Amino acid sequence: MADWRKDRQASRLTLSTLVAAGVGAAFGLRKALKHERYSFKGRTVLITGGSRGLGLVLARRLAKEDARVALCGRDSASLAQARKELERAGAQVFTRRCDVRDQVQVEALVGAIHERWGAVDVVINNAGVIQVGPLESMTLEDFREAVDTHFWGPLYTTLAVLPEMKRRGQGRIVNITSVGGRLSIPHLAPYSASKFALVGLSDALRAELRQDGIRVTTVCPGLMRTGSALNAHFKGQHEGEYAWFAIGDSLPGLSMSAERAARRIIEACRRGDSEVILGLSAKLATVGRALAPELTASLLAWVNRQLPQGSSQDTHAGADSETPLTRSWLTELSRRAAERNNEGDVPLH
Repeated sequence: MADWRKDRQASRLTLSTLVAAGVGAAFGLRKALKHERYSFKGRTVLITGGSRGLGLVLARRLAKEDARVALCGRDSASLAQARKELERAGAQVFTRRCDVRDQVQVEALVGAIHERWGAVDVVINNAGVIQVGPLESMTLEDFREAVDTHFWGPLYTTLAVLPEMKRRGQGRIVNITSVGGRLSIPHLAPYSASKFALVGLSDALRAELRQDGIRVTTVCPGLMRTGSALNAHFKGQHEGEYAWFAIGDSLPGLSMSAERAARRIIEACRRGDSEVILGLSAKLATVGRALAPELTASLLAWVNRQLPQGSSQDTHAGADSETPLTRSWLTELSRRAAERNNEGDVPLH
């Protein structure tokens, strides 16, 4: 009996020792992975798609932290407007028209920034396109445009800034992906497919570049009130497609303000976080897909049946797909965001 009690006490001691060792190791690992908070003061930050929407909101916040902000986009008018606003607020701004789908243009952009301010310290790959409609309304060109913008664009930009970042042993890369890069949403096939590709690229870059002192952050936002629905592309029954997209993009609870999203993104970049998922709905969707893939697939199939059906391949901007419903109070917050964030009715960046 005494031997049995001694064995039991020894087992308890061993278990306690293992638990203590595990807790200690966990705290040690956490400490090892924790980095110094990054200061943006005096840093050069390149934001692609920075002339409007989330990119412009990020530029405003970074300018307040005394960063030098370099913005690129495909529309000269919106770039000029963004520059005027930021300079009026006292920011140091550089703008250049650039299509991130073209590697030559991207390299020329980074070269021009280098001549002006020196090496780029932070890159925020934000440029994007959104095509909404049933799969049968999408063409191969829609998929190519999405992949060129969301995968090749960030890759070209990253490769252009990497040599200097590696030489200095430091840098920050932020890839704005989407919950659509973790969970494919019906009627957003090109968008989701290309965002999945960017998530994979971002994860690979993070693993390989940490040894060089470069932190890579993957951002997966849900719906955000940026006003970008006006410049998205709608196909099939375009007015119906625009209605569900614009309303979902505007309602509190379903969507997050661009200003709040920008704060979270900048803090994640400052800390060097690996990933940040923005919005409760995005978090629930991500967890749901991981824990209950069959249930998630069934729910998404049900959602798809509720959406407008149509096979027209004609493309319409959101601004050309308005109805009385989308001009109502249901989209008020998004329309205000569009005014603030330089969306207007100009072509998508």
